[in-house]
Amino acid sequence: MPPVPLPAANLLADETSPYLRQHADNPVHWRSWSQAALAEAAELDRPILLSIGYAACHWCHVMAHESFEDADVAAVMNRLFVNIKVDREERPEIDQIYMAALAAMGEQGGWPLTMFLTPDARPFWGGTYFPKQQRFGRPGFVDVLNSVNRAWVEQKDKINHSAGALRGHVEQRLAPAADRADITASRLTDLASGILGIMDMQAGGLRGAPKFPNAPFMKTLWLAWLDTGDTAYRDAVLHALRTMLNGGIYDHVGGGLCRYSTDASWLVPHFEKMLYDNAQLIRLCTWAHGETAERLFQVRIEETIDWLSRELLIDGAFASSLDADSDGEEGLFYTWDHAEVSSALGAEAPAFFDSYLLSGAGHWEGKPILHARPGFSGAPAGSELRASLDRLRQTRENRIRPGRDDKILVDWNGLAIEAIADAARHFSRPDWLATAVRAFRFISESTDTGGRLPHSLLADRKLFPAMSSDYAAMINAAIALHSATGDGTYVDAGLALLDRLDRWYTDAGGHYLSASDAADVPIRIRGDVDEAIPSATGQIVEAVSRLAIVTGRPDLQRRAWDLAELAAGRAAGQAYGQAGIVNACATVLAQRKLVVVGPSESELVSVANRVLDPRRVDRIVAPGTASEPLPGGVPVDTGHPGAWLCTANTCLPPIHDPETLAAALRPPRTTS
Repeated sequence: MPPVPLPAANLLADETSPYLRQHADNPVHWRSWSQAALAEAAELDRPILLSIGYAACHWCHVMAHESFEDADVAAVMNRLFVNIKVDREERPEIDQIYMAALAAMGEQGGWPLTMFLTPDARPFWGGTYFPKQQRFGRPGFVDVLNSVNRAWVEQKDKINHSAGALRGHVEQRLAPAADRADITASRLTDLASGILGIMDMQAGGLRGAPKFPNAPFMKTLWLAWLDTGDTAYRDAVLHALRTMLNGGIYDHVGGGLCRYSTDASWLVPHFEKMLYDNAQLIRLCTWAHGETAERLFQVRIEETIDWLSRELLIDGAFASSLDADSDGEEGLFYTWDHAEVSSALGAEAPAFFDSYLLSGAGHWEGKPILHARPGFSGAPAGSELRASLDRLRQTRENRIRPGRDDKILVDWNGLAIEAIADAARHFSRPDWLATAVRAFRFISESTDTGGRLPHSLLADRKLFPAMSSDYAAMINAAIALHSATGDGTYVDAGLALLDRLDRWYTDAGGHYLSASDAADVPIRIRGDVDEAIPSATGQIVEAVSRLAIVTGRPDLQRRAWDLAELAAGRAAGQAYGQAGIVNACATVLAQRKLVVVGPSESELVSVANRVLDPRRVDRIVAPGTASEPLPGGVPVDTGHPGAWLCTANTCLPPIHDPETLAAALRPPRTTS
């Protein structure tokens, strides 16, 4: 039976994605990515115009206002193409396929991503933002539409041939067949040394602009320090965090980190605030505080978790992001001039400006941006400075707020749960732990009747099936909650998630990003490449390794090693884009497990909570509780307080002194 034709209308009003719903009133006959939309293109033998973006994306809004809301532009689009709109956060596998195609064409990636596909969804040309009229050295969008159509009509055979070759290139890049490789400590240090060589030793972070936090690279450096004791790796992370957290990229009034800085000094942010950036920031700052005890890191963690709980928490879990724009203007909600601050603070303004500055930049046309003076250590709760910041936040609430993307993404929530659980352990904050527990429960109760996770939730709507990254992130969250609570049901939950991951995503080469029954995916890709977060593959390797550590099961230990070797083989030629895999392999190599017997308030438990290590899984055991043997069959004497630290199958003698335990948990000393 032939497919039922889709109506000549915009079909986005009932989608689960707030980003797609933003475009529901466009005169463009948008479809979401679906089998029905692909069938329509094939039936009409009409090329596809694919537009990919996300709700917090400034230039996505600009292109929408200029072109997609324009009736004349829409008429051309509707006449010549089947128009498909994709939320890159909701369909990351679609985004990765066509972003890789754009890169293969020699073009720089970004969003909005604008791609032209053959009727069977093979890419043949594309770009990012196109203005309505020719400017910025870019052709006008209507000219692009007409040129692409003319090429399709006149050179269809040639386009189909080149599209086939391009698809093959993308498939080879994103789903490669590669020999397994040995996993060695040198892979981590080689990558870390390379990253260190491109760090900005003045402004912090990677050299140049724009400047992204790049959490996978920061984790590589931190792991290399833990492995080697070389403080140069540690210091590069600490310097980047200090400069970033006092810069304009951080929201000093409301808490939380923006997506990136448009300049090389962390001053002018691209103002959207993403859940994943802030989850990874919390984790990095928790490690940094454990090493330095600096107040700045504690204050920023407190502010960021408060912001997440105040502005992103929905029904127990976290929304995706806040927009860069409000009332159509980028940064309008966040920026200040001197008179506005003075009016809000009155007599307290001079003291406030002893710690904070308002600065502009040559390329920034908005009001000045608030940032802290260099070396500032943060405004803790109860201080006069904190009270001033709170007054500014109350004043800011009278402005038009940026939009919030209310969809709940499972993998991003997994990252947040893990980070908040670790911070709750570290700072003894049961309220934070309760937030992490509620979020985990919310996601866990959102499965289908077969126990399968969704990828995205919005109110009562759920998008199935999940990505493999969703399962991996939730397994890692479960292990973090187990370490924070001692509750063994979280380990059981992690094992159940692994069972479903293996059933729907695995093959002899590891795991795919999309499920085996995902019917509308043109290419099944591995998910090896990092974006702002570690790749799905990196998260999976780490998840299986951590389950192996906490359970002590030899089959899972072998499985983790096997997955790591397969992933390392595929990552061998492009480690900079796959730092997540290299980082996960470090966890497999270390296989560190700490069992502490004692009440939660004991000094030994306090040391374990203070000195966190991403390569290590902790089990806090109450005295007299039955406990499984350590690696190598070493028994744990749960009758008396003590700590047992194992690396792979080698365990140190029982430790009873907190200072001795702290020394054992620290990196090796080095003279370099």
